[in-house]
Amino acid sequence: MSGAPDEFQLIADLFAPLARSYPGALNLTDDVALLAAELGFETAVTVDAMVAGVHFLPADPPDLVARKLVRVNLSDLAAKGARPFAVMLAAAFPRGTDMDWLRRFGDGLAADVGEFGIALIGGDTVSTPGPLTLSLTAFGRVGEGKALLRSGARAGDTIWVSGSIGDGALGLRAAQGQFSQLEASHAAFLAERYRLPRPRVALGPELIGLAHAGMDISDGLVQDLGHLCRASRLGAQVEAGRVPLSSAAQAALAEEHSLLATVLTGGDDYELLFTAPPLASPAILELGTRVGVAVTAIGSMVEGAGVTVLDAAGQAMALGRGGWRHFSATGMGTGA
Repeated sequence: MSGAPDEFQLIADLFAPLARSYPGALNLTDDVALLAAELGFETAVTVDAMVAGVHFLPADPPDLVARKLVRVNLSDLAAKGARPFAVMLAAAFPRGTDMDWLRRFGDGLAADVGEFGIALIGGDTVSTPGPLTLSLTAFGRVGEGKALLRSGARAGDTIWVSGSIGDGALGLRAAQGQFSQLEASHAAFLAERYRLPRPRVALGPELIGLAHAGMDISDGLVQDLGHLCRASRLGAQVEAGRVPLSSAAQAALAEEHSLLATVLTGGDDYELLFTAPPLASPAILELGTRVGVAVTAIGSMVEGAGVTVLDAAGQAMALGRGGWRHFSATGMGTGA
């Protein structure tokens, strides 16, 4: 099926089926959704926007564009310890977008709605003469007063990250064909990590009671840790040699060691960054094993301000810009 879609038929065919599991969505037939309140819980809400040519490549497969949109938002909820239950989509599709592209986009959305057990409960669709612009609002539940905020870190806390760092920023380069000397399997792995993040929805909620503070890494490890430092009125020391790297990232660094700065400051990792008291370390390691997500201690929170990254000799590294900034950057970037 091709040709220009009808807005209401598009909603009925592609999006309304994703709302059936949540009665408050009203089958997407009304102007609002009704969120049920639950005693003892708070609703965590987050929203991220993605623009073609900024947050994803215009030629990226539409199903992966939809799935990335879902996942960058679920990553924010996971970082707060919230369990996701619903999303709302606002989409400005370029004029002339055909139904084949839209159906593949809907297939990707459906795949992640199913995988993460959430419902699409509303939103809006419009056409635009500009680039494809997408926004998703995600809702999660977290115990009242239990959310892992950026402001909760304490001096002496151990700094932890999940998964591996730098794959997203290197993956953008791989997707753009910039790693001609890299083994094809490594380049494909990195490109997939850029296009399809892995929100740590199983790990985040289980960190409540263990961690003091949390956020996800979207704009780069150094910059995002700096946000946490400012909110907590502390400084941080990170040992570069302890930052976990995938085998693909290690291979890329072996080809071009200067990419270490990209690994530490690039965005689109969507891994969890959290702090916890040293006594919680055994329980955090056990948790990582239990939920199947690697967790790595990379440094400590200290009195002071700002983030210091130490090299193997214990000297502070000069890394240039700390991470992705939307209003001071041009062209493709990472982070949402």
